[in-house]
Amino acid sequence: MMDESPEKIAIFRALQLGDMLCVIPAVRALRRAMPDAEITLLGLPWAGEFVKRFDMYFDRFIHFPGYPGLPEQEYDEAAWRFFLGEMRAEAFDLLLQMQGNGTIVNDLLGQFGARRLAGFHNKDSRVMSPWFVEYPTQLHEIERHLALIRHLGIPDDGTEMEFPLKEEDYEAYAALNLPLRAGHYVCIHPGSRGGWRQWPPSHFALLADHCADRGFDIVITGTGAEKDITREVLKCLHHPAIDLTGHTGLGAMGVLLKDAFLLIANCTGVSHMAAALHTPSLIISMDGEPRRWAPLDTRLHKTIDWTTHPGIGETLLQLNTLILDRTPLAVGGII
Repeated sequence: MMDESPEKIAIFRALQLGDMLCVIPAVRALRRAMPDAEITLLGLPWAGEFVKRFDMYFDRFIHFPGYPGLPEQEYDEAAWRFFLGEMRAEAFDLLLQMQGNGTIVNDLLGQFGARRLAGFHNKDSRVMSPWFVEYPTQLHEIERHLALIRHLGIPDDGTEMEFPLKEEDYEAYAALNLPLRAGHYVCIHPGSRGGWRQWPPSHFALLADHCADRGFDIVITGTGAEKDITREVLKCLHHPAIDLTGHTGLGAMGVLLKDAFLLIANCTGVSHMAAALHTPSLIISMDGEPRRWAPLDTRLHKTIDWTTHPGIGETLLQLNTLILDRTPLAVGGII
């Protein structure tokens, strides 16, 4: 469909970490097809650091200030008017709507004055343009954006996720001075941005104790805002654990995950980091959407759909499968 290579491309995706990691395979395909184009991400304030991490795919970042009906941040009318003028002045050759099904955002992006607007639509957000494709509700989030890329005539570059680690990430991790050996510890991450997606802390503690009984060190992770949740996990534990709540930035967390034997977490940003870093994981899906968000490698990652299988027995079974699938002598022959 691309009759010429656009020089200025913008991607609109004003979402959180997991959402952003899932779109990287599509962005990678876009970059490889158009190596000389300038690619700009229009996103939430935190995503400026994301663009720096993925500077092999993105050239620029512009902070999207919010809009009525989009819950990710508060709307500031003055900031929005300034941003809209900025977008019109940019005169992008191609603007990709990679936010969702198009409700609210298709009309929003139509105001930017891009030469071509492409993306997803549905019956409530229809755009009469061959550059739009029906929002595929049944696909995994990674495959969904690759479907858009293919619709635009860009070759699919595969579903492999990425989380590049930089020198400063290793330095930040080293500064923590942790008494951990690679492959001998399990990360427990009990928080998530939405309370409805949080498995009970006592359940996380049970699995952590199960791992500790098998010789693994236990590391509890979370943001500073998740201290209440991680504190509850620590109260329920029968074994000692290293509490890193609020002490790891994104880069240090990436290094920690890379060397972990296993991650146990809700379906949230760190689960996608583990998938990108090829660290085995046990993921608890509390929102009933594992088909959309679960890691694609079902051998390395086990996902429990708690809405249909709310049993701790099944969870322990999957945990043991992950442990035993790796070298039986992984922890001093204890397993």
